[in-house]
Amino acid sequence: MLTKTALITCADLTGFSYGDHHPFKVQRFRLARDLMAAYRLLELPGMEQRVPRKVTREELLTAHAPEYLDRLKEFSDACESRADFRYGLGDLENPIFPGVYDWACLGVSGTLEAARLVTEEGFAAAFNPFGGWHHAQHSRASGFSYLNDAVVAINHLVGRGKRVVYLDIDAHHGDGVQNAFYQSDRVLTISLHESGIYFFPGTGFERETGEGMGKGYAVNVPLLAHTDDALFMKAFDEIAYPLIAAFDPDVLFTQLGADTFRTDPLTRLEVTTHGYTYLLKKLRALRIPWVAVGGGGYDMMNVARAWTIAWAVMNDREISPRLPAEFIKLIGPLGYPHRMLLDAMHWAQEDERNAALDAVERVIAYLRAHIFPVHIGGHAKDRG
Repeated sequence: MLTKTALITCADLTGFSYGDHHPFKVQRFRLARDLMAAYRLLELPGMEQRVPRKVTREELLTAHAPEYLDRLKEFSDACESRADFRYGLGDLENPIFPGVYDWACLGVSGTLEAARLVTEEGFAAAFNPFGGWHHAQHSRASGFSYLNDAVVAINHLVGRGKRVVYLDIDAHHGDGVQNAFYQSDRVLTISLHESGIYFFPGTGFERETGEGMGKGYAVNVPLLAHTDDALFMKAFDEIAYPLIAAFDPDVLFTQLGADTFRTDPLTRLEVTTHGYTYLLKKLRALRIPWVAVGGGGYDMMNVARAWTIAWAVMNDREISPRLPAEFIKLIGPLGYPHRMLLDAMHWAQEDERNAALDAVERVIAYLRAHIFPVHIGGHAKDRG
């Protein structure tokens, strides 16, 4: 039987811009799509490209306060610049630009559609590159994120009786999603990210484990700067993978930020497409209905390569480790010297790596002592 997959697309991104000097570039979505096309990944048997319907206000209200939505829409429609720092709107991080409300709704619409496809139409995987806005809070924009698509979509899934694992491999802690489900045992949130000691958003420490019914259902693996491929894979293998398997979710929801890569201008981890591919292939092997969204990534070629790999893995496709000649010809005039899709495994410098290794081993030991008993072995909660 042919496996069905869906890639969420949208008609036009023209006119949406955070500003010339903002690190987030809308053009990265076009570059990723161009690379998928060059690998002939947009014409696979069993795949569909879907344009979602627009999210409704009622759906947005499952994650956001009405007064926040009103202010975001008011500012979006205004002709002049606006700011309201109570809601995190209008600063350098979360600028107001024409149509920002519609821009934010694009991500939510696509992620809701992806969730619907895997639960109602039997799709094995659905990928919304326009999603992944994991910092948006109930009443506040944060971290380039205005509306939290993951929270809206997961609320939709939970409302239909689904148990969900949310796995976040962005370099930044998925704080908005964790906060939304911090007291729930229907959603297991797992975030592998650069430590918040000196890094935005300053949260995501291993002792943040949930409250009430959600105690043990928030899992954080903070990683020190210079964590490389091997340490990233170690954290995944020893914490995330066994917990996903033990929780046995109805839906696997992953945020696939590409800012963990060693050449990202905003982060200090040292992961490459080698470690990224390893994680994705292990997730695919679980054969759990899979909703995937984009996320961070401020080197556009890293984003294009990462999400092309993700889409290939979701479709069980092995693709050439070398970039297609037509794509190399396309990116040459843009100043990109890249020739390879897949990087060799990277090892950080010894002293930096040793510090990162010590840190990840301490975190693993803590989580095995405090989180694993909730989910694995005789002390695990019965599945509800």
